[in-house]
Amino acid sequence: MIDQMKIGAFLRDLRKEKGLTQEELAGKLGVSSQAVSKWETDTSCPDISLLPQLCRILGITTDELLTG
Repeated sequence: MIDQMKIGAFLRDLRKEKGLTQEELAGKLGVSSQAVSKWETDTSCPDISLLPQLCRILGITTDELLTG
């Protein structure tokens, strides 16, 4: 199970390591920057259908994302 207390910070750190803004990541995924912000503040999680593309952009596997 995804630990929502960890996934937001993990996503934020990976996004920053890639030099992407929330707006840039959102544009690549076809979502709003507000959605990315909510993921990073653990208000919500990305839709499961976005996980493969999100992982490709961030350079990690789905397993790495789900285990933190």
